[in-house]
Amino acid sequence: MPTPESCSSKQMNRSLTILGCGSAIPTVKNNPSGQILQLGEKLFLIDCGEGVQITLRRMMLHTSRLYSVFISHLHGDHCFGLLGLISTWSMMNRTQDLHIYAHKDLERLMRPLLDYHCSDCPFQIIFHPIDPRKRDVIFRDRTVQVTTIPLRHSVPTCGFLFEEIQKEPHIVKEKIEQYNIPFSAIPAIKAGGDWVTLDGHTVPNSELTLSPEKPFRYAYCSDTGYKPAIVPQIQGVDVLFHESTYLNEHADAARRFQHSTAEQAAKIAAKAGVGKLIIGHFSARVTDLSLFLTEAKAVFPNVELAEDRKVFDFS
Repeated sequence: MPTPESCSSKQMNRSLTILGCGSAIPTVKNNPSGQILQLGEKLFLIDCGEGVQITLRRMMLHTSRLYSVFISHLHGDHCFGLLGLISTWSMMNRTQDLHIYAHKDLERLMRPLLDYHCSDCPFQIIFHPIDPRKRDVIFRDRTVQVTTIPLRHSVPTCGFLFEEIQKEPHIVKEKIEQYNIPFSAIPAIKAGGDWVTLDGHTVPNSELTLSPEKPFRYAYCSDTGYKPAIVPQIQGVDVLFHESTYLNEHADAARRFQHSTAEQAAKIAAKAGVGKLIIGHFSARVTDLSLFLTEAKAVFPNVELAEDRKVFDFS
């Protein structure tokens, strides 16, 4: 398991840092939900339960490149840490704007508190209202796209699908020089075109380019009852984080409170053919977390437990 120290000495292009993997009631071992996804030079904060900023400080994680926060739903264990984090950033004279993607009610609830506690905040806080019941692209730039995953919970809740944008093919420099291809022709070749030499010989695109790296895809499925309907959307993702609040022995509670068991999380992973499953959001009533792993592995072998301050390197 990478440590915070190893992370500082090794540049990771894709990683997931668990800031909290517990459910509604914090324990001495686990804080409520929160994680940072790194894709290239970008950092994304996903959910922000109590204690997130403390874990950030203890891990010495630099958040100067963290511009976007995604809140899955408005239960306190997923958003109570946001005000404290913003207040701390304000006192630290952060200047970068902060974009928050969440149910529209979050801004209505937080604006009075922000006006009271952070009236002199040196950066802009920009709320982007989302409808958790719909599958929508809510963020897109040159390198990353984020789409909501409607889930099943007691309040409007969604997960998030993070997808790297497909890069253009790589040009084979030696072939460009060999055929004296001008710079002005490169865009057409990157778009899939062949090259025709002066004597009429066609050089196929496959000889001039190399396929780009496969885009990385990460799906975060927050609080949800068992919902196979999400499988087509997350089919084949490289990594799936899926809540597993309960064990099978508490399946009745899972149904009643619209959460999932470890086995159900593993069934979703198996149906979707994902590369790796990470389970978290563990109930405080279970003290031996290895039981979650055993239950999930019986259905889907490539599964790991989330742990507070654990860093998964996907580079």
